[in-house]
Amino acid sequence: MSGTPEAGGARPAYRRVVLKLSGEALAGDRGYGIDPAVLDRIAVEVKDVVALGVQLAIVIGGGNIFRGVAASVGGMDRATADYMGMLATVINALALQDALEKAELQTRLLSAIEMRAVAEPYIRRRAMRHLEKGRVVIFAAGTGNPFFTTDTAGALRAVEIGADAIMKATKVDGIYSADPKQDAGAQRLARMTYIEVLNRGLHVMDSAAISLCMDNKLPIIVFDLTRSGNIKRIVLGEPVGSIVSSGG
Repeated sequence: MSGTPEAGGARPAYRRVVLKLSGEALAGDRGYGIDPAVLDRIAVEVKDVVALGVQLAIVIGGGNIFRGVAASVGGMDRATADYMGMLATVINALALQDALEKAELQTRLLSAIEMRAVAEPYIRRRAMRHLEKGRVVIFAAGTGNPFFTTDTAGALRAVEIGADAIMKATKVDGIYSADPKQDAGAQRLARMTYIEVLNRGLHVMDSAAISLCMDNKLPIIVFDLTRSGNIKRIVLGEPVGSIVSSGG
């Protein structure tokens, strides 16, 4: 593993993780587009994690710019709409890469849709080599296929590169029995099994992503990105957010 843990610091609980960021997260309070302040804050958090010697890959969505599903509902061909959404993720990935490099982190942007002028093509072994060298890898363009979400892309990439966990960034502090914004009685669920999430129809990730994680025993950690330091707390093994695993 590349990188040197902080002197006297705690040993990371995870060796290699995938961070799944939604496009909406980059928009901040704006609701649309990219908020530079959010990028800068994420870059600081990522730098803290890399300093621990943890290998970090990031899968990013594009909903702050374009949502393929929404466009298809409006009458656009679904495959065309999804490809447009994939291109939106590349825009976000370039913005995130810029922020990370301003924070003096080495990064590599890998796209599932080939566009050599701005990104390397996604090659599994190349991605793993970048991580071993201590670089932050950003995966863009989802899986490269329509009809698959970036949640599924996150699960797929995490399994492919042998990640220890996938961290799903949200605006709430874990998984709830109902939408906490609409139901005052909603309860936070600290630990769940994949089957429980699927059976209860909880919107953690789409069913394809959950099933992929279940088949490969990949833990899913759902956490609040808006609270500073949460990414570092998770990789150090602190009980942050909710965990979905085979053990419950």
